[in-house]
Amino acid sequence: MEIGWRRQRRSATDGGRPVAVITGASAGIGRASAIAFGRMGWRVALLARGQPGLEGASRDVQAAGGEALVVPCDVADAEPVKAAADRVMREWGQLDVWVNNAMLSVFGPSWEVPAAEWERVTRVTYLGAVNGTLAALKHMRPRNRGTIVQVGSALAYRSIPLQAPYCGAKSALRAFTDSLRSELLHTGSQVRLSMVHLPGVNTPQFNWTRTHMPTRHRPVGPVYHPEAAARAIVKAALDAPRELWVGAPVLEALLGTMLGPGLLDRLLARTAFGPQQAKGSTDTRFDILDAPAAADAGVEGPFPDGARRRAHALNPAAVRGAIGLAVLGAFFTAAFAGRRNR
Repeated sequence: MEIGWRRQRRSATDGGRPVAVITGASAGIGRASAIAFGRMGWRVALLARGQPGLEGASRDVQAAGGEALVVPCDVADAEPVKAAADRVMREWGQLDVWVNNAMLSVFGPSWEVPAAEWERVTRVTYLGAVNGTLAALKHMRPRNRGTIVQVGSALAYRSIPLQAPYCGAKSALRAFTDSLRSELLHTGSQVRLSMVHLPGVNTPQFNWTRTHMPTRHRPVGPVYHPEAAARAIVKAALDAPRELWVGAPVLEALLGTMLGPGLLDRLLARTAFGPQQAKGSTDTRFDILDAPAAADAGVEGPFPDGARRRAHALNPAAVRGAIGLAVLGAFFTAAFAGRRNR
């Protein structure tokens, strides 16, 4: 990490601290990522709705050694996001990394979710990332530098029951990012896009997601600590791989979808309902779908037992390269053996 930061620091416009903007920075993965950038001495702009969480995140970043800028903002609206990017440029003069992390979800069968809730999840989780990306590009493209990190999910590849609004938004974000990448390449832009696909992470979202079930929802194991997700996001910011697959569940979701999608449909229909429901969590009245949390929720969620602090981050491009080399090696070995047998 420190080596990566030194490399990024040398490329900073004014020779000073590099700048990262993080949406959804008041809690969970966004806050853990902000702290990780702070440990490397970065300036970090913190975007979210909840003022108490933003103030707590600001203290955390400064305690870690970084500099923080609090920008209250609902990413569902494009204009405040543009204004936030403009403010970062006015105050710090550069924009090196933008992390689109803000998300909302609704838990329950698709037919139980009202249209307004579908729209709200989509506006924050998908269009919020589009708004952030376009706001960042306004300043990155003229300078021909910068990295945008999209926080994705295993569910962008393999949707699961009871989380259709969130799954749809993450799938849309993946499609948008692929389209935009080709557009940037067409123009010769040096702005880089990276998408980090995460497994289940123990964040406060499990205390405040709106539910249409008798209980709160919970992550399906294995569960990871937000710190593990933050490491992958920082790696993506520094190295800009096209994608990173974080943790075994992401790889399992991808393989299952490729090898047996129909079988996986039926398997999830039988097995995915119970494990997503938190036992004993009958108070489901509070959520942050329409208004931010009134208190600082911190980094971790309600399921810390067994949460893993480290996760392997796999670059699929490297995997495809290794498979290609293996296939070529097998081909030439077989060809050589055939010649010897003539």
